Amino acid sequence: MQNKKKIDIIELAKILNLSKSTISRAFRNSSDINKHTRQRILDKAQELNYHPNIYASSLRKRKSKTIAIIIPELANNFFSKAVNGIENIARSNNFHSLIYFTDSQVKKEIEITKNLLNGRVEGVIISATGEGTEPLHIKSLQRNTPVVFFDRVYDEIIAPKVVTDDYESSFKATELLLKNGCKRTAFFVINKNISIGKQRMKGYLDALKANGCKHNDKLILNCCNHFQENYKMISKFLKKEKPDGIFASVERLATCTYSVCKDKNISIPADIKLICYSSIDIADLLAPSLSTVTQPAYDMGAKAAELLFKQINEQQISDEKVTLTSRIDERASSQ
Repeated sequence: MQNKKKIDIIELAKILNLSKSTISRAFRNSSDINKHTRQRILDKAQELNYHPNIYASSLRKRKSKTIAIIIPELANNFFSKAVNGIENIARSNNFHSLIYFTDSQVKKEIEITKNLLNGRVEGVIISATGEGTEPLHIKSLQRNTPVVFFDRVYDEIIAPKVVTDDYESSFKATELLLKNGCKRTAFFVINKNISIGKQRMKGYLDALKANGCKHNDKLILNCCNHFQENYKMISKFLKKEKPDGIFASVERLATCTYSVCKDKNISIPADIKLICYSSIDIADLLAPSLSTVTQPAYDMGAKAAELLFKQINEQQISDEKVTLTSRIDERASSQ
């Protein structure tokens, strides 16, 4: 049975009856070490769950100058703007950024954080994948690396977090549809178990209640990250449930709804009114122009970076939470 207890280089050297310098050369892939010895070291390190911090000396001297940014995707306008905010702050601190994509898969998030355990970066900014898993991989990373969350967070992790007023904005977005005459307002969500999914759905439900509308589970559509699958689900949903209003919790569900409505000759906003979370720059150029809950994506990224460098410089974990305000931009799609 493999021993999963975390060990250091001194213990590994004793177990293998080798010097620390030999262990270090093996992980640096130095040419002056026998390949069989190197493989023996690597195999034993894997067996004992040893992760070498090959950048430790440079980190102590502040020479790594690199942070990691972990996000679900970059194609989303929100994340591209947030990364821009992060990188501007990083550059002002003479740091470089490594960007990693999880494709909204927690398995990839775990793999990425494991690869960062060797200390190649001085800090990590992450928008979490979630999926209801216990974030032990983040806790492991935090032992040696400062971590800051933005937008999508693990509530149980003690770390700085930068979020927006998801509940309040979702309440206002839903209420906008109701005040514009919608009687069957639907909610489209990709993952209602992650932090933003929970808050946005709660805002939707509470707005219905506050305006005297009964909650109907059939009007909540759980979607996915794939366009073709969402297209099929939304097409079937519109035909069966016949909503007259839709609040989409993420941008891709709104754009997919546009495609379905165009193909099915459903008029927006005459037949269905629509509003969504989106940072798309051409929202006002769509036909019809798209009503949005617009998050301050750039500012969120910049603030997350500021909190990360504060941790790096002060060398202590913070639990500071910053909540920024989103903006409701009402356009033709919800009128």
